[in-house]
Amino acid sequence: MTKQLLFAAALLVTFGVFFYTLRRLARIFKLTHKTEPVRQFGKRLMMTLRVAFGQNKIIRKPVVGSMHALVFWGFCVILIGSIEMVIDGLAGTDRIFRFLGVVYDVITASADVFALVILVLIIFFLIRRLFMRIKRFNGIEMSHRSHRDALFALTLILLLMVSLLGMNASYYAGVIQQYVETAGYFPVGRLLAGLFSNLTISQLHSWHELFWWSHILLIFFFANYLPYSKHFHVYLSIPNVFLSRLEPLGKLSNMESVTREVKLMLEPSAEVVDTGEDVARFGVLDAQDVTWKNYLDSLTCTQCGRCTEVCPANITGKKLSPRKIMMDLRARMKEKAPGLLREGAAFDDHKSLIRDYISPEEIWACTTCNACARECPLNINHPSLIIDMRRYLVMEESAAPGEINAIFSNIENNGAPWQFAQDDRMNWTTEPVPVMADLAAQGKTPEYLFWVGSAGAFDDRYKQVARAFVKILNFLKIDYAVLGTEESSSGDVARRTGNEMLFQMQALSNIEIMNGYGVQKILTCDPHVFNTFKNEYPELGGHYTVIHHTQFLEQMLQEGSLTIDNQVYNKQVLTYHDPCYLGRANQVYEPARTVIRSLSGSFVEMKRNRSFALCCGAGGGQMFKEAESGEKEIFMERTDDALETGAEVVVTACPYCLVMLTDGMKYNNREADIKVKDLAELVAESLPNENI
Repeated sequence: MTKQLLFAAALLVTFGVFFYTLRRLARIFKLTHKTEPVRQFGKRLMMTLRVAFGQNKIIRKPVVGSMHALVFWGFCVILIGSIEMVIDGLAGTDRIFRFLGVVYDVITASADVFALVILVLIIFFLIRRLFMRIKRFNGIEMSHRSHRDALFALTLILLLMVSLLGMNASYYAGVIQQYVETAGYFPVGRLLAGLFSNLTISQLHSWHELFWWSHILLIFFFANYLPYSKHFHVYLSIPNVFLSRLEPLGKLSNMESVTREVKLMLEPSAEVVDTGEDVARFGVLDAQDVTWKNYLDSLTCTQCGRCTEVCPANITGKKLSPRKIMMDLRARMKEKAPGLLREGAAFDDHKSLIRDYISPEEIWACTTCNACARECPLNINHPSLIIDMRRYLVMEESAAPGEINAIFSNIENNGAPWQFAQDDRMNWTTEPVPVMADLAAQGKTPEYLFWVGSAGAFDDRYKQVARAFVKILNFLKIDYAVLGTEESSSGDVARRTGNEMLFQMQALSNIEIMNGYGVQKILTCDPHVFNTFKNEYPELGGHYTVIHHTQFLEQMLQEGSLTIDNQVYNKQVLTYHDPCYLGRANQVYEPARTVIRSLSGSFVEMKRNRSFALCCGAGGGQMFKEAESGEKEIFMERTDDALETGAEVVVTACPYCLVMLTDGMKYNNREADIKVKDLAELVAESLPNENI
């Protein structure tokens, strides 16, 4: 009875401290903003099974990832034994789950083996942190406290496993000496039981009690230490994965408050639904401006550095670190929340998340390539928070870089990021191209709208791609048309540089035009347009089947409609660069490769390819401004990947990537012997009848 009372007291203190922490966190979460409602529970469950329980993202690093996965799976099994210990401690029973029979043997044996596996792995992790110079474990955001926290947590886990193995071994030695049946099966405990062979039953009982109490009290301490450490993910990883975004990585959230204003600007008599949301400011300036999901992400962050390790800005020596963004949000909320809870929204400590924690230089260095979000084992979405901070800088302070302000002005006045007249949008053509307005006048609606894009219309190099794709469409006798002078910027670059107002004005205007023509299918060579039309226009009323030209070419090839003369490029070595907004953002990896393999028997991958591919450095508005200072330009880093392959032709499928990689070859003085081409150009040059 004394043991039960002591245990109950310890459990009561544990729960008391834990619920105090939960209450404090609940109050802080109330300071944050709402986000999209949580729906599609079936999909969320499947994602949780894959990502959280299956650990499919963490094992993208096969060796170390598998080790971490084993620790997680081991804890899941050992948790059953911990629950049993709590029940035994309160009820005064001994291994109450023994009634499960064979199932209990399997559980105890698995937990026993996992305890040894985790013990060995934790020792390896400690050695790795203490003596191996792992780059991603360091950074300006990683203070001595962060390192001490990691080492302390690993040491606690080590002691937990030692106490568990000691408990199992002393238990097994005791029951053997008494010649009674063991409750459970302990393969490791059986091996370690020899350490207790010279002890009496009384001594074995004392050792077992020591290990039992050590283990359970360590669990109680660990349970209340976790919320204040970087290992809070032990609790939050599964909920955070379950609550994470289901949309493609390329999709950004819509700002309903902006939608209402834009609709009233475009149509003052329009009926606009008032959601009742009180918008204090556009975007994120400080911790209380984030959504509850952003804050949950910051608490869940393990500080593993996988996001920062793959960030193209960080790789090339720029200040941006996605891990730091999450850590800064958590630290800023910890600093400001007490004042907000005490004095309300009026509290002001004359600090903010932007500038005092995260500099504009960091915010503007992001290419929105989504490598960080793709790599995070807990589905944290860093770019969404970065874009929200850009929204604040642009819409509240007009504090965008000068070059970005210039493209805003160009889009507003000319419908394109460049200073070209709208009336010049058809100057790229060298042969007659059907125009939607002309066909509509004849009562015709083509099957496809070919969205040329601003690059296809105005960039001298990319005009060649637009012409090549039109050549293919004509060869295939596709029923298509272009908007011509009615086409305008999709708004992609405006949205990703924080000008949500301008994006929605462009989007709603484009949607009105396309819906007026009854457009249902859209072809485009631009992954940014593809992503915006496919993922973001539907929320504003634009519902279309959007097809990227790599997908279209693969489909035509597989159907047999497209025939290719594979002798044109068959003797050349080709490599392919994955555009971020086609690959990571929308999981389109294989179509281009299928077409390339039909063109050449010599296709070689870059070392970083598919979901691991490095950004060209142009996304997120970087195409239109000077890059932040660093050790190297991102496009040069990616060009090095291409050069290492020994390829004679670098193939891509994006206007931005084409420009950046072409520049990379020029900087390396390799433009004469290595060509950078769009997939459409290769196919157009390989058509059977060159004179069509």
